[in-house]
Amino acid sequence: MLAIIHAAGWPIWLLLIASMIALALIIERTLYLRRSRILPPTLLNEVIRVYHNGKVDANVVSTLEKNSPLGRVLAAGLRNIDAPREVMKESIEEAGRGTAHELERFLTTLGTIATLAPLMGLFGTVVGMIEIFGAQNATGANPAQLAHGISVALYNTGFGLAIAMPALVFYRHFRALVDSFIVDMEQQAIRFVDTVHEARR
Repeated sequence: MLAIIHAAGWPIWLLLIASMIALALIIERTLYLRRSRILPPTLLNEVIRVYHNGKVDANVVSTLEKNSPLGRVLAAGLRNIDAPREVMKESIEEAGRGTAHELERFLTTLGTIATLAPLMGLFGTVVGMIEIFGAQNATGANPAQLAHGISVALYNTGFGLAIAMPALVFYRHFRALVDSFIVDMEQQAIRFVDTVHEARR
């Protein structure tokens, strides 16, 4: 493997760095974007129970905010529990936008690597080909050496594609996961607002 990396030339080091960044982001997002961590299954019912029991205070709101991204959204609603419905909804939407931005963190970088890796591989191949043909002497090239040089130059393209394919798969997966979390969060927030305002009537 080290011989291939050495033979492929300096452009492959850019691909190695990109692959390490992509792997780190995939591991980080896999650990962070867990449904139980983002949307605790019993949290909404617990918040509604606390509201009905009249135990909402600054300490409860602060604890809820630190609980999870869903907790942060519901805490914004609890802060405006006595406000009109529109004000309460607006505060929840603002908190939801901030939470959505946090859920999408690093996804742009992963998507960029998925798009850029094949181009970086192609760049490495072009650099390799230039070096191969630039090193030929006036009497001509040995076909075996030329074929070997071209195959080595193509390592960059192959490596670039090998990085791009899993990076793209994980990018699409994480995007779909974040979108589903946001939709679910919105539905739970609406249910909370409806519960609060039905109780006021």
